[in-house]
Amino acid sequence: MQLFSYFRSSASFRVRIALELKGLPYDYVPVHLVKNEQLKPPFTGVSPSRLVPILKDGEGLVTQSIAIIEYLDETHPEPPLMPAYPLGRARVRALSLDIACEIHPLNNLRVLRHLVHELKVSEDDKNRWYRHWVETGLETVERQLAGHPSTGRFCHGDTPTMADALLVPQIFNARRFECRLEHVPTVMKVFDACMEHPAFVRAQPSACPDADAP
Repeated sequence: MQLFSYFRSSASFRVRIALELKGLPYDYVPVHLVKNEQLKPPFTGVSPSRLVPILKDGEGLVTQSIAIIEYLDETHPEPPLMPAYPLGRARVRALSLDIACEIHPLNNLRVLRHLVHELKVSEDDKNRWYRHWVETGLETVERQLAGHPSTGRFCHGDTPTMADALLVPQIFNARRFECRLEHVPTVMKVFDACMEHPAFVRAQPSACPDADAP
């Protein structure tokens, strides 16, 4: 397998976590987003969306981080990243989508660049935008986790699921942009538990081959 990735991409980070949790070997193919390598050949010949991550498995290409994680779970079922029962799977998907659909699209690189270059938003205002949507989005995740009987050491129970693979990269980004996090204690408790797990440590940005790329 090959993973087209960028070390700071939270979507790529999600997939790296899933691959590490599964113990699956893969070749890391760096795509430097800040240098716009995603907009140039040869990557444009691989990705119609011009986004990372992309998983190449044999002749097949899978795009979108959640689709990739579910594909990995279906093709390599152990250890499972989704609960065995429908309500549990629905909860994990909902938590994942709270991050992937409600937080991430408002603060990814394309949006931040548009704010600065097209709408002429100042750097300070851009960062305020980022912090607002991350902090309020994580507050929603906190309400989903706090006090719920299915919340355990991790987002759902005591083993990592897809929801944890989504949560951890968002916290990394939140810290990078100095977002407020004291209002989400359950979220941070789960994050701390994840970062005690070797798979999450191995997948983190600083461990990536392109981590030192300027």
